[in-house]
Amino acid sequence: MQPVLKIEDLHTHFFTERGEVPAVDGVDLYINPGEILGVVGESGCGKSVTSLSVLKLVPSPPGQIVGGRILLKGRDILPLKDKEMRKIRGDSVAMIFQEPMTSLNPLFTVGQQIIETVRLHRGLARKEARAHGVDMLRKVGIPRPEAIMDEYPHRLSGGMRQRVMIAMAVSCSPELLIADEPTTALDVTIQAQILELIRQLNEEQGTAIMLITHDLGVVAEMCHRVAVMYAGKVVEEGRVRDIFKNPLHPYTRGLIESVPRMNETRERLYSIPGQVPVLSTDMQGCRFAPRCAEVMEVCAQSLPALTLQEEQHHCRCWLHAKEQEDAV
Repeated sequence: MQPVLKIEDLHTHFFTERGEVPAVDGVDLYINPGEILGVVGESGCGKSVTSLSVLKLVPSPPGQIVGGRILLKGRDILPLKDKEMRKIRGDSVAMIFQEPMTSLNPLFTVGQQIIETVRLHRGLARKEARAHGVDMLRKVGIPRPEAIMDEYPHRLSGGMRQRVMIAMAVSCSPELLIADEPTTALDVTIQAQILELIRQLNEEQGTAIMLITHDLGVVAEMCHRVAVMYAGKVVEEGRVRDIFKNPLHPYTRGLIESVPRMNETRERLYSIPGQVPVLSTDMQGCRFAPRCAEVMEVCAQSLPALTLQEEQHHCRCWLHAKEQEDAV
């Protein structure tokens, strides 16, 4: 099976006054047709920059993709010019951003923005494009879709705006949908509705989805596989049930331990000590070593590779690299 998306050794750096910052540092990921991949980690770990790199939307300057390949159904899209990328964005690949109010144009109605997308990628006449837009708004559960088409974004609630974003994103039936924390700033009831919409898209249309989140509960509920990122690198990757049942990396275990649980007897919630390191190109060793309770001397000296531990379960940790050596 050919992956819809395959990222190979991706490096995205930001060139700032304090130096070169490797926000994404050698990331490898893949998403198969009909699969939901969760990408999790703390703020600043490189999740959103990875997703923006896929669509070549990293702001430049200061950002730049300096290495790697991004294969969309086997085709490397990094060498493509802006004109060719515009044909892909919103068509083969679509994205739902964190904050719809900053993604929707406040000067145009909802209908104008959906119609523009459909006419650009599907070549429909204006009347047909409007009818298609009304149908998409109806599918994402928006009441009075004909009237909403003529509303401006600021007149809609946060949940309604996010539904509009989803309608725009799927209006051209993309093969890959990137959802960058799509429930941020929404209340719990609306969050559940938005996630259910995304699940329906996956089940009914077979859309492959990259779901970026910091909520492990969402990952457990929605995803087939999960990649855990820390300081620009993937530190663990595998099927959701394997990661939750047997987390191998100390960072993954810390994230799972930090999740509040019902009927807990602890007086305080667990939190991983320390902070995410300041990224630089001269970093050595494991990025998580300063915060790890199981740190060894080798951890500060060199960075372990992302190795296969068991079926479809990869981990970047010297603890398990050493176990492999001992087994041999």
